[in-house]
Amino acid sequence: MPGVKTAISIDEELLIKVNRLSNDLHVSRSKVFTLAVQDYLKKQENKSLLAQLNEVYEDFPSEEERGISKAMQIKHNKMVEQELW
Repeated sequence: MPGVKTAISIDEELLIKVNRLSNDLHVSRSKVFTLAVQDYLKKQENKSLLAQLNEVYEDFPSEEERGISKAMQIKHNKMVEQELW
């Protein structure tokens, strides 16, 4: 996809840092901004996915589920104790 030109206003100190980084990496300023925006968008996407996962898994086991889990744990422990190691 061909690049599209745009004009942005940024703090002069930030521009100095971007210029320094672009020189260090031997890439254009545009490439630094592109990489930074891509990284930011990816992080936002990941935050959104994490929020969705947290929402899905936020419910705690019910009292019945905790009881079943405890009973299974006790049964498992008894079975393991009977094993000859």
